[in-house]
Amino acid sequence: MKVSLVTVVLNNAETIGHAITSVAEQTYQDIEYIIIDGGSTDGTLEIIEQMQQRYPGRISQVIVGKDKGIYDAMNKGIKHCTGEVVGILNSDDFYANKTVIEHVVKLLTKTKAQSCYADLQYVDRVNTDKVLRHWRSGKYNYRNFLAGWMPPHPTFFVQRSLYDKLGYFDLELKSAADYELMLRFLYRQRITSAYLPEVIIKMRVGGLSNQSVAHRLRANNEDKLAWAKNDLKPRFYTIPLKPLRKLPQFILGRLGLAGKI
Repeated sequence: MKVSLVTVVLNNAETIGHAITSVAEQTYQDIEYIIIDGGSTDGTLEIIEQMQQRYPGRISQVIVGKDKGIYDAMNKGIKHCTGEVVGILNSDDFYANKTVIEHVVKLLTKTKAQSCYADLQYVDRVNTDKVLRHWRSGKYNYRNFLAGWMPPHPTFFVQRSLYDKLGYFDLELKSAADYELMLRFLYRQRITSAYLPEVIIKMRVGGLSNQSVAHRLRANNEDKLAWAKNDLKPRFYTIPLKPLRKLPQFILGRLGLAGKI
């Protein structure tokens, strides 16, 4: 099974090297890795070039050019993929260990599922060994979407052909296009999915700010729009429950217990 991985980046020289290393050192060999750069000017492209020299043949394509935002860049990357399965790795994120893709392929092969997802940890931006939140996804049931559930998008792997069949990221949505896509694929279209009960992605977080609060409010409004776009009616509690489901993650993180319970 050929697996295509896509990383989109714009001016992230700080962490892009770590993301690339986590892909290049995967034990699974049949990986197509595509990097979409929106026109970085901070040294990101130079780091990518250094990584190409350090890991010959592990970066399949580097495509540089302006785009209409992160989801447009993701769409661009997916359209260049030739693998059977596609996963997206953000430039701030990295795979938790060297066997992630090997485990994903084993799960998809065993279950014959069209997609899969796993667990994710939010880690300190500098000290990535410090876990701030642990997102334990749980077993798959499409009806869980009604209770505000969603899998963490960075852990989501799906058959490449389904993007052509069911559509790409909706560029009208600025904050919740990943939620809308998974709602469309998993809930509306009922594609099959399997749960890998292990942490496969570690995501760096930054400090809280007014901008992040505004971002969350906008995402909440776009969550409602995601259901409307798919001609679906959520329950009255669906949208409010979506952020509330994450409260235990924040509380355990504050107590220093993230990932331990």
